[in-house]
Amino acid sequence: MALNVADELVDQLNWHWENQARPRLEGLTDEEYFWEPAEGCWNVRHRGTSHAPMAAGSGDFTIDFALPEPVPAPVTTVAWRLGHILVGILGARNASHFGGPAVDYETYEYPGTADKALALLDGEYRNWIDGVRGLGEEGLARPCGPAEGPWGDRSMAALVLHINREMIHHLAEVALLRDLFAHRQ
Repeated sequence: MALNVADELVDQLNWHWENQARPRLEGLTDEEYFWEPAEGCWNVRHRGTSHAPMAAGSGDFTIDFALPEPVPAPVTTVAWRLGHILVGILGARNASHFGGPAVDYETYEYPGTADKALALLDGEYRNWIDGVRGLGEEGLARPCGPAEGPWGDRSMAALVLHINREMIHHLAEVALLRDLFAHRQ
C-alpha cells in the first residue's frame, strides 16, 4: 500500500477537529467564553478595560498580552485561546499560504461573543484544511518560505505538523477550561 503523506497530515488534524475539538465547542456560552478561572487571567476584553501590560486589537475588544511573556505565563480564557488560534495559528498561516486576508494581533477585530468566535474559527479552519488538502505531495515538500521567518527553509509538511500540534494543544486547553467551568463551585 502506498503512503500518501498529504492525506495522513490532513487526517490527523481533521479527525481531532471532527471527533473531539469541534464537538466540545458546541453550546459555548458568552459566560464560558469570557470566564476567568484564576486571578490575573489574560482575556479578550472591552477596549480600555485590560489590566495586562499590553492590549491589542482594532475593534471594540482587545486581547491581553505582554512582550516578553511573563514567567510563569498567566492563565488564559477560552476567548484568549480562540483569539490566539484565529490570529496567530490559523489566520496568519491562511494569509501567508492560502490567500486569506492579512491578520495580526494589533489590527484584528476580536469577537465579542462566543458565537462570533466559533463562526470565525469554523471559517479559518475550513480555509486551512482545504489549503493543506490542495498542497499534495509536491506542495508539502517545498519550503514554507519567508512568511515563517527563521523556519522559512523548513518544508510545508513541517509547518502543517506544527499547526496540527498547536491546534490539538490549544483546543484541548479550551476543552479543559469548559470542564472546569462546568464543575466550578
